[in-house]
Amino acid sequence: MKKKKDPFKPLDSYEAELMKAIGKDEFEEVPNQEKEIKRLSSYFKELPKKDKRITIRVNENDLEQVKSRAVASGIPYQTIIAALIRQYAEGEISLKV
Repeated sequence: MKKKKDPFKPLDSYEAELMKAIGKDEFEEVPNQEKEIKRLSSYFKELPKKDKRITIRVNENDLEQVKSRAVASGIPYQTIIAALIRQYAEGEISLKV
């Protein structure tokens, strides 16, 4: 019989830190949680809907650099790529090809 994977095993060092902090009870409850959830949810309703999925081929080294910079900024790399496309589409940035 196969041994099941530990569902509580952290995926990376950041998740391990979070689990350790939870174990030490280092988090405080957010006051007025319902109100805060509604407030934060309203921000997401204002974001444009993502309604089209695409597949592109990119240089592997370029993608790794984008991913590395994304980790450093704390923003998912897909969000950064989508932001670049939006800024280009709206004429906010231009490219030299």
